[in-house]
Amino acid sequence: MQPSRDIHRLIEIMAALRDPVGGCPWDLEQTFASIAPFTIEEAYEVADAIERGETDDLRDELGDLLLQVVFHARMAEEAELFDFGGVVEAITAKLIRRHPHVFGNADSLDSAGVKALWGRIKADEKHKRVEARASAGLPPEPATGALGRVPLALPALSRVLKLQEKAAKVGFDWNDVRAVLAKLREEIVEVEAELGGGASEALSDEVGDLLFALVNLARHLEVDPETALRAANAKFTRRFAHIEHRLAESGRGPEGADLEEMEALWIEAKGLERIGR
Repeated sequence: MQPSRDIHRLIEIMAALRDPVGGCPWDLEQTFASIAPFTIEEAYEVADAIERGETDDLRDELGDLLLQVVFHARMAEEAELFDFGGVVEAITAKLIRRHPHVFGNADSLDSAGVKALWGRIKADEKHKRVEARASAGLPPEPATGALGRVPLALPALSRVLKLQEKAAKVGFDWNDVRAVLAKLREEIVEVEAELGGGASEALSDEVGDLLFALVNLARHLEVDPETALRAANAKFTRRFAHIEHRLAESGRGPEGADLEEMEALWIEAKGLERIGR
C-alpha cells in the first residue's frame, strides 16, 4: 500500500485492516460502540489544533477524524447497512436540500435568514420522517418532543447548551439576561446551603444546577461555553507553569511552597499577561 491523495485509497486501507484473514486484530475487534469514544476524542483534537493555530497538526487531526468516518462506514458496509458512498450521498443531499438559496430558487438571504430557513427545513424533514415511519407501520421515534433529538452521548457541556437552545425555540426561556444572573445567584445560595449538610448527593445536585445556570448565562451573552472553558483551561495551565518556573529558579517545586507564595506568583503571571497584550 502506498500513500495517496485519493479517498479511495483510504477506503481500501480500512478494508484491508478489517479483512478477516490478513487484517489487524485490534481493528477487527472494534464495533460502532467501541469506536464512538475515539470519534469524539478526534473531534476535540481537531478543535485543539485550531485553538493552537497549528495548521500542520490540523491537517493530521482532520485525517484522524476522517478515518473515524471511514471506520464506521466500513463496519456498516460489512453489516450490509450502508457504505462510505452512502454517507457522502446523504450529506450532499442534505446540504443541497437545506441550501435552496444557493442551489435552488429561494431568494438570497443574510445569516439570520439562513438560520431561520434551516430551522424550517429541519422541521419539515422531521415531519416527513414521522409520516414515513407511520406509513411503514414502524413505532414512532423515541422521545420525539422538543428535546427528543438531543443526543444522550454528547459531552455534558455540549448537551446542556443544545437542550437550552431547543427549549428556547418553543418559548421556554428568559427574555432578560438579568433574570439569568438572578437565577445564577439563587443557585449559588442553594449550594452554600448544602455545604454543612454532609449529603454529597444533594450537594452534587445543586452544583449541577449551578453549572446548568452558568451555561445558560453564557448562551444569553452569546459566549460559547466550550470555547470559554477551553480558554480558561489554557489560561490556568499557562499561569501555573509560570509558578512552577519561578519556583524552579530557587530549586523548588509547588510542593515546597505555601499557598501565599504561589498566589503571589499567580498575580505576577497575570500582570505579565497584561503587559504582553
